[in-house]
Amino acid sequence: MSRSIAAALAVLGVLSMSAPAALAADALEYGRNITLNEAKAAANAAEAEARKNGWAAVITVVEPNGQTVLSWKMDGASYAAPGVARRKAETAAGFKRPTKAFQDAVKAGNLNALSNGALAIEGGELLIADGRIVGAIGVSGATPEQDGIIARAGAAAVK
Repeated sequence: MSRSIAAALAVLGVLSMSAPAALAADALEYGRNITLNEAKAAANAAEAEARKNGWAAVITVVEPNGQTVLSWKMDGASYAAPGVARRKAETAAGFKRPTKAFQDAVKAGNLNALSNGALAIEGGELLIADGRIVGAIGVSGATPEQDGIIARAGAAAVK
C-alpha cells in the first residue's frame, strides 16, 4: 500500500479500526495470485460449511488485485448475492482485512469507514498462503454472521 493511500485511510479511521494483530494492514504483504485449484479448495470448503448448516450462498474468490478467479451460486441463493459476494472479496483483498473490521467500525460509530468504498458487511476474508495475501473470499446469501462463518471455512482451506 502506498504511503499516500495509507495516510488517507488513517485519516478516514480505517487503519485504526480494531482488527487482530495478525491481520493488521501493515503486517501482511501481497503475494502471488491464488491458483484456480486453491480457489476451488476454498470454495468447496465454504460450500461444505454452508450445506452443513442449511444455508444457500454465493461464494466468490478473487486475486489480491480483486480480479475474480471463480464465483458460484448455490441453489436457492438470492439474485442479489453474486454482486455482494464479489464486493466483499474485493474489499477484503483491497484493504488487507476482513470486511467484519469495517462492519465493527461502523457499529462503533465510525461512519468514515463507509466513505472509502469498503463494503462494511461480514463475509469477506483474506486468503493467506506462505504468510502472504494470495486472494480473498467473499460470501453472501445468508446473514452477515453466517456469511462470515462460511467465508472463514473457505479461508481455512488455503495454506
